[in-house]
Amino acid sequence: MRKSLGKIKFKQRKRSPRDNKSIVPFRLNLLFFLVFVLFVMLIIQMAHLQIMQGKRFAAEATNNSTKVETQNVQRGMIFDSTGKVLVGNDSSRAITYTKPLDVTSAQMYQVANELGKFLSVETNTLSSAQKAEYYLANPRNNARLVKKISGANTMTGGKLTKTELNYVQQHHLGQNLSAAQQNAAVIFNKMNGALSLSTVYIKTKDVSDKEMALVGAHMAQLPGIQVGTSWSRNYPNGDSIKSIVGTVTTQKQGLPENQVNELLAEGYARNDSVGSSYLESEYENVLKGTRKTIKVETQNNKIKKEVEEYSGQNGSDLQLTINAKFQNDLQGIIQKQVNSLSGASPQCQGGYAVVINPNNGAIIGIAGVHRNPKTGKQSSDALGTINQAFAMGSSVKPAMVMGGLQSGVITPENNTIEDTPIVLQGIARIASWFDQKGQTINMDLTAQQALQISSNDYMVKLIMRMGGFRYAPGKRLQMPVSIFGRLRNNFAQFGLGVKTGVDIPGETTGMKGKSGEKHIGQALYMGFGQYDTYTTIQLAQYVSTIANGGYRLQPHIVSTIRKPTNDGKLGEIQYKYSPKVLNVISATSAQWNVLKEGMWAVAHGSSQYTTGKPLGDIKPAVAAKTGQAQTVTDGQDTYTYDAISYAPYKNPQVAVVVVYPGISANVNNFTAEMDTTKAIYKAYWDDVQSSDGF
Repeated sequence: MRKSLGKIKFKQRKRSPRDNKSIVPFRLNLLFFLVFVLFVMLIIQMAHLQIMQGKRFAAEATNNSTKVETQNVQRGMIFDSTGKVLVGNDSSRAITYTKPLDVTSAQMYQVANELGKFLSVETNTLSSAQKAEYYLANPRNNARLVKKISGANTMTGGKLTKTELNYVQQHHLGQNLSAAQQNAAVIFNKMNGALSLSTVYIKTKDVSDKEMALVGAHMAQLPGIQVGTSWSRNYPNGDSIKSIVGTVTTQKQGLPENQVNELLAEGYARNDSVGSSYLESEYENVLKGTRKTIKVETQNNKIKKEVEEYSGQNGSDLQLTINAKFQNDLQGIIQKQVNSLSGASPQCQGGYAVVINPNNGAIIGIAGVHRNPKTGKQSSDALGTINQAFAMGSSVKPAMVMGGLQSGVITPENNTIEDTPIVLQGIARIASWFDQKGQTINMDLTAQQALQISSNDYMVKLIMRMGGFRYAPGKRLQMPVSIFGRLRNNFAQFGLGVKTGVDIPGETTGMKGKSGEKHIGQALYMGFGQYDTYTTIQLAQYVSTIANGGYRLQPHIVSTIRKPTNDGKLGEIQYKYSPKVLNVISATSAQWNVLKEGMWAVAHGSSQYTTGKPLGDIKPAVAAKTGQAQTVTDGQDTYTYDAISYAPYKNPQVAVVVVYPGISANVNNFTAEMDTTKAIYKAYWDDVQSSDGF
């Protein structure tokens, strides 16, 4: 009988505590070992970073920086009082260069040569110094020079470069460049003149379609080169406005020499366009706008990131007080008259005119023609009204009468003085114009009549009274030299002999004659405008002060500053000029009436000696004073003729001043200053303001 095996049972041996104790230490030891290995590796890596790579990382950390790149925007426009564009902008395609950080001359040399294959620039202004710089930028040329120049290896960068340039020029190296090299040399020098991260123009005029395409296709191999836009000034209403608003430098001219350092410090590049004269210069900060700014993050002198922080703002626009149509007509009137004077008066120096609103100082028109008496050459010279001074003759007499009234030597009720030639010891005979031929016409004149017939004797006797001198024929003149100061202070309150404050740079004050003891006799000539000199703009401020009853206002040509618009029209007002009172003449209405009645009589009086009769038919009616001063031009006896006026008489809206210097003494019955005044008023009422209601 077979035995059954049954279930086979395996008996598991129990693990003893001794076994567990042997496993734990092993695991811990392994963990500690791994930690130790990692720790050693960390120490090794840290040591490597600190010892082997420490300097590099420190340099990189030090060289991390953030800089700002700037780019030009469109210049502000200039409008006339009606919103017509006087100065606009023509846009044109341009090739620009933004100078990278830490770029070398050799790198720019390479880019210039490459760009020169696709772009032609003008080379006629390339100088020998620029050729030398281009020659030196070639690494091979530079290396040869270092070997030739004694001690070159010990020189610092700046000294070495200067020494090399001197060597190149002294030995005439690099002066015989090919046409292609000259082209590249011009490009190189424009690039080299830029500051790091600043943008300069390489070419702004006549960039052809082919040049645009080639440059655009190769920009990847032309670091810093870009296709952009440039702007140049245009003058839709004629170039004559340039003599008022000034000019902007071209990209070729670059920064004005006398402002280079100042403008470079403000972030301009050397070949940037900038206002170089008059309004363009005076309002540069307004017209230039705010440049586009790009935040550039660099590391180790390499650009890592560029972020546009500000898209830029075009320059603000200026609106002037000038009326464009009237301005052109005014310049034409003066030009025509100077042309007609030139034949009969070869010494004629030109003609000037200012038209101004006497109630706020706004200049409505300002014109001038300068004529060279030696060559006969003429040029537009509106700014001659503020920087050319002349003896103005009898037009100063209303101010002289006010001086007499204010000092108390005459009064509105008691101002009659006998007109008779002045004869003093050691002083040439002084007489009124109607006594010049030796005849003596004695007459009693009121102040109004003295203005009407332009009596010199009356004004001289006012001065002698103010100086405390009792006149008698043949006496020796005795007055304190302080009379010069008193007279000049009197004229200055009207704006004569002092700056008017006009907002155009370059204003002059005129010339003051000597005022010592031995010149005391000359003080008498100041009363009829034959000693000190004045500008046309001073006469305009002066007659305006009379017209408005004693307020000397600052003349101005800018009325508003406006926000630029995309459509080229007048934008929102950012600043508006407010009339500025420089001083107020303290005088009674009765005293002012003496002056105004006398000036009315100049144009409308019935006396045979009335000086301004041709002005009497102007409508609306004017008040005026004419002037005639004896002068010398190129050794010839000449006269300055001028006329001041305002209209309408009872409600002044406009004042007109005309000056013609250097008119030959042999010209008889000269009326050009009055003929011009009449033509100007007609143009004013036609172009600017209707005369209806006056």
